[in-house]
Amino acid sequence: MLFELSTPDEISLELARRLREHRLAQNLTHKELADRAGLSKGMVAAFEKTGKASFGNFIKLVVTLGLVTQLNELLIFKATSIKQMEMASHKRQRARRFR
Repeated sequence: MLFELSTPDEISLELARRLREHRLAQNLTHKELADRAGLSKGMVAAFEKTGKASFGNFIKLVVTLGLVTQLNELLIFKATSIKQMEMASHKRQRARRFR
């Protein structure tokens, strides 16, 4: 699945599908995963079905399934131009609002 061509809901469902595959590969039931992650069985089942979960609960599932190292590349800024490289060398603390 190409995330670039997907809606946010489609991406959420795909991530839920991928986590489900990992759960099944580890031979875990919804209850076992939920217990290990400190979540309810219903939350895990609902997430796999709908792709809806809080970010915190999603991270708990990722960590519990041993997939946290795969998050290392997520959202790392990669400069695509010289100007972006120059701007990246000056770490901004916060954005400034224009008046």
